[in-house]
Amino acid sequence: MRIVPAVDIRGGLCVNLVQGDYDRETVFSDDPVAQAVKWHDVGGVLIHIVDLDGAKAGRCCIEGQLREIAGAGVPFEVGGGIRNMETVHTVIEAGARRVILGTAAHRDPDLLARAAAEFPGRIVAGIDGRRGKVALSGWCETTQTDVVEFARRVEGAGAARIIFTDISSDGMMGGADVETTRSVARSVRIPVTASGGISSLDDVRALKRVERDGIDEIIIGRALYLEKFTLPEAISAAGEAS
Repeated sequence: MRIVPAVDIRGGLCVNLVQGDYDRETVFSDDPVAQAVKWHDVGGVLIHIVDLDGAKAGRCCIEGQLREIAGAGVPFEVGGGIRNMETVHTVIEAGARRVILGTAAHRDPDLLARAAAEFPGRIVAGIDGRRGKVALSGWCETTQTDVVEFARRVEGAGAARIIFTDISSDGMMGGADVETTRSVARSVRIPVTASGGISSLDDVRALKRVERDGIDEIIIGRALYLEKFTLPEAISAAGEAS
């Protein structure tokens, strides 16, 4: 199981939000590029980049930083504000290994299908859930779409992977929603990345135990920044026999 450290960018800073609330923000670094390089240097084989300004604006707001990260030799995926093919091309050209479509995957399934066809294996559907329903637009809007139903839809449209984030857990340091993540993973054949709420190595181990259900990655943000454990410790826990 792979551990993917997160770098969330807002206003040019590396930040973390609690439950996706832009008014509950903690700044962890004034240099997101250096932070991405740091995570890569201590074992992160892929960095999860979130453009929080882009998620609200509906366009890429961090192209320059993405190019710097790529120029430093750091592999990354990116999401936030990617809602048309022009922006998909922008972030691919800036060096993204994977592109995450969240709001656009729900509102414009044809875009997801077109992007997946043009960039096979590189288009990821980001499913953000609040009480079992899909949330959109930087988590500002909750739909009536069931997360499991939507997981099946994005698989059918060609997504290579799903990143599932439980908003109620995200940033709360209370543990991951293993069961909902497991339900999403068991409903599809494509791999699922778990995100949100990881607060201890026990949370990593809990997800490792359900790896056979199709969960092969864990995104970790706040816990690493608060030094609850180190990235190498998380990587070791994720590699333990289940």
